[in-house]
Amino acid sequence: MSGDTEPDSGSTATRERRTLTRPVAFWLVAAAFTVTMLGTTLPTPLYVVYQRELDFSTLMVTVVFATYAAGVLAALLLVGHVSDEVGRRRTLLPGLALSMLSAVVFLVAHNLELLFAGRLLSGLSAGIFTGTATAALVDLADARSTGRGSLVATVVQMGGLGSGPLLAGVLAEAAPAPLRLPYAVDLALLVLVAAGLWFMPEPVAGTVRRPRMRVTKPGVPQGMRGTFVRAGIAGFAGFAVLGLFTAVSPSFLGELLGMDSFALAGGVIFGVFAASAVGQIVLVPRFGEASLPLGCAGLVVGMCLLTAGFAVRSFELLVAGGVIAGGGQGMSFRAGLAAVNAEAPVAQRANVASTYFVVLYVALSLPVIGVGVAADLFGLRAAGIAFSLLVAALAGSVLAALLRAGRAPRAT
Repeated sequence: MSGDTEPDSGSTATRERRTLTRPVAFWLVAAAFTVTMLGTTLPTPLYVVYQRELDFSTLMVTVVFATYAAGVLAALLLVGHVSDEVGRRRTLLPGLALSMLSAVVFLVAHNLELLFAGRLLSGLSAGIFTGTATAALVDLADARSTGRGSLVATVVQMGGLGSGPLLAGVLAEAAPAPLRLPYAVDLALLVLVAAGLWFMPEPVAGTVRRPRMRVTKPGVPQGMRGTFVRAGIAGFAGFAVLGLFTAVSPSFLGELLGMDSFALAGGVIFGVFAASAVGQIVLVPRFGEASLPLGCAGLVVGMCLLTAGFAVRSFELLVAGGVIAGGGQGMSFRAGLAAVNAEAPVAQRANVASTYFVVLYVALSLPVIGVGVAADLFGLRAAGIAFSLLVAALAGSVLAALLRAGRAPRAT
C-alpha cells in the first residue's frame, strides 16, 4: 500500500483514505474482474445436478440461465452511466457486493426460486462490473500504453468466464458437497478482492454523490445501420453459441453421450471460451479487416461440425465444432464492435455500443430458451441440430453480405 491519500467522498465528513499505487490497483481490478466473471458461469456444470435434485425440465434449465442475461441487460440499461458520475471504485464495490450476495444465495439454494434469484443477482453484478472494470483498467493503465487496459480487460473477462465452469466441475468431481463448495470458494475469493478494492485509488473524480437512475434508450443512427445490422447478426450468432454451451452442454454430454463427468463438462466450456479469447486477442490483430468475414466463416464451419456431432453422437465433433465456433465468435465479436465504434458519431458512440451489447445479451438468452422448448418437445439431439443449422444460416448470411460488398469492416 502506498502512502498516498485521497478524500473519501462516500462519508459525511471528508476523511483521508490510504490508497494503493496505480500499478498494484490495476492488477487488483483485473483480479476482481476475473473473480466476478468466474462467478457468473460457476453454476454451468452443476445444472444437471439441480435438475435431478429439484426435478425440473431442460427448458427450465435454460430459463434459469437466461435470468442472468436479464440481469445484465437491466444493469446495462439502468446504471451503465453511473461510474462516470460517482467514480469507478464506488461502482465496483456494489457490483462485488451483488456478486457476493449471489454466491450466498447459491450456497443455501434448495428450490427453483433461489436459483432464479442467484442468477438475477449474478447478472446485475456482471452488468455493473463489466463496463466499469474495463473503464477502470483503461484509466489505471500506463498512459504510454493506451491499448493495455482494453487488452487485459478482454483477457481477464474471457478467462474468468471460461474458468468458472472448469473450477466448479473440478471441485464437484473431486471434492464433497458439489452444490456448496464451489460457491464457498467463490465467496472467499470475492471477499479477498473486495478488501483490496477498498484501497483502490479513484481514477475518475465523481461529479455527483447520488446518481439519477435513468433508462438508456438503445438507438442506431440511420447512416450506419447497414454496418450495425451485419455486425449485430454476426454477434447474435456468436453469443447464441456461447449461450448454448454455457446453458446446456452438460446435458448434451450426459444425455447424448453418457458422459457425466463434471470436470469434463467444465473443460469443454473452458475450451470454447479460450478459443473465443484467442480469436479476439491473437487472430483479429493478425487478420485485421478480414476478421469479420473470417469469424463468420468460423461460425459456419463450427456449426456444421456441431450438427454432425449431434447427428452421429460424436464427442470429438462436438468439441471441434465448439472450439472452431468459439474462435469465430471471438473474431466476429471484436471486429463487429470495432466496425460499429468506427462508424458511430462521437456523440452517440456510447449509446450505439450499448445497443450492440443489448443485441448480444438478448442472443445469450432467447435462443437457448428456444433450445429448451425444442428439447422438451423433440429431444435434445433434434434441438441441437436445429440450433446449429440456424446459427450457421445467420453467420452465413453476414458472410454472403460482406462478400457481395467486396469489403470487410475495419477491425482494430
